[in-house]
Amino acid sequence: MFDFVPLAFYTNLHYYVLLLIAFIILIHAFNYKIDDDKSIQFFNYLGYFILIIYVVYMGLRPISGRYFGDTHNYAQAYYLLQSGGDVKIEKDYMFNYFMAFCSKIMDVHTFFLLLDILFISPMFFFSKKYFGKYWFFSFFLFIGSFLTWASGTNGLRNGLGTSFFILGLCFYNKKILMYFLFILSYFMHASLIITIAAYIVAGSYGDPKKYIYVWLIAIPLSIIGGSFWTGFFGSLGFEDRTAGYLTNSDQNLKQFSKTGFRWDFLLYSASAVYAGGYYIFKKKIEDTFYIHLFGVYCIANAFWILVITAAFSNRFAYLSWFLMPVIIAYPMLRYKIWKDQYKTFAVIMFLYFMFTFVMNIR
Repeated sequence: MFDFVPLAFYTNLHYYVLLLIAFIILIHAFNYKIDDDKSIQFFNYLGYFILIIYVVYMGLRPISGRYFGDTHNYAQAYYLLQSGGDVKIEKDYMFNYFMAFCSKIMDVHTFFLLLDILFISPMFFFSKKYFGKYWFFSFFLFIGSFLTWASGTNGLRNGLGTSFFILGLCFYNKKILMYFLFILSYFMHASLIITIAAYIVAGSYGDPKKYIYVWLIAIPLSIIGGSFWTGFFGSLGFEDRTAGYLTNSDQNLKQFSKTGFRWDFLLYSASAVYAGGYYIFKKKIEDTFYIHLFGVYCIANAFWILVITAAFSNRFAYLSWFLMPVIIAYPMLRYKIWKDQYKTFAVIMFLYFMFTFVMNIR
């Protein structure tokens, strides 16, 4: 459908369009009020348009391993299933059985489109549920996050797992349904056990100071411990692929060019810790749901910090980073914090997206 876009520019075009939207929001914030009826109507129409185009553009991307990572590998597995090949399913049962089912009724392009509908839709539902008429701003932060595009075109199972977790959060007060969706997220990608465990631990200790202490302590432990933590966690019985991200360094280094202690990514992670701490302690936000999610973020991100030197540690980073839009935007879209709140939010949103833009444009 988008064959007219050169492959080499396909990903960058998406980032440039998001940059344009970020500028529109920024300019609008300095000229209009957020609660103006015409403004709300404009961003609602814009939001639905972007939702559809974004999903279709991502889902109907060309099949290329060079430009879209594991898209090619998933396509090869899909073709094997379609040809009646013998495929033994031993892990990530939800995803693999779903792929096996789809291979019997649709072509590979429709399959990828369906996967990205499932990937992006929970971000939309979450934004609509918790932010109402201001849902577009939350949704933009979701799709403008650092690894969203990569998770929808490369780390598909990892991305789908986090999206099912987000969908579960939409039923925070319906625990049975929420945990059912959490279980589905685990069977999409076993690495979600880390985020689910963080959710359970954070729910047991409601003091946000403890979350920050855990996050801070993880930094010197990682610096001092080095590769000890990757070996330690890799030996705890994680599912094979999850453990492999930690321990199969020689194999993974061929596909992951930047390893070592990533101070740039640590600062990126710290921005959400600072934001959460600022809202909770400085602005006295006492929202139970928000404090719980802040704990999930800190604990899951602390795990990533411990294994930060591992090849493919970015896959573990995403187990907390996918919550960053919520940590940053939730208080600003639900509570009155500053006098010129819309302007402040627009600036924060723009700076948040610019990290994504700078780190991904090549």
